[in-house]
Amino acid sequence: LLQGPALGSWYRILDRLIPGNTKVVAVKKMVLDQGGFAPCFLGCFLAITGAMNGLSVQDNWSKIQQDYTDALMTNYCIWPPVQIANFYFVPLQHRLAVVQCVAIVWNCYLSWKANRM
Repeated sequence: LLQGPALGSWYRILDRLIPGNTKVVAVKKMVLDQGGFAPCFLGCFLAITGAMNGLSVQDNWSKIQQDYTDALMTNYCIWPPVQIANFYFVPLQHRLAVVQCVAIVWNCYLSWKANRM
């Protein structure tokens, strides 16, 4: 309910902000994606997961502080090469599908991270 609509909209915005499909354009899109969208989305994911697990605001904030940096660093090991290839080789209408294939593994990691006490 969160990831698909958010990413689909984000990719359309990126295509309007930075049109084209050259290597330089793909790198620019990846930098915006990983520098702006990914950190915000990761924080939202961890906050929502904590809230859904019934954590108090204080406990949720502590959990986010505990997990956020490590999850973001792991994100930066996986997603930049995936996104450069995605933005360079894959047409806009198929990008979400490519990301969701990689996200199967990524979401397992995030779920483990977010639900580990």
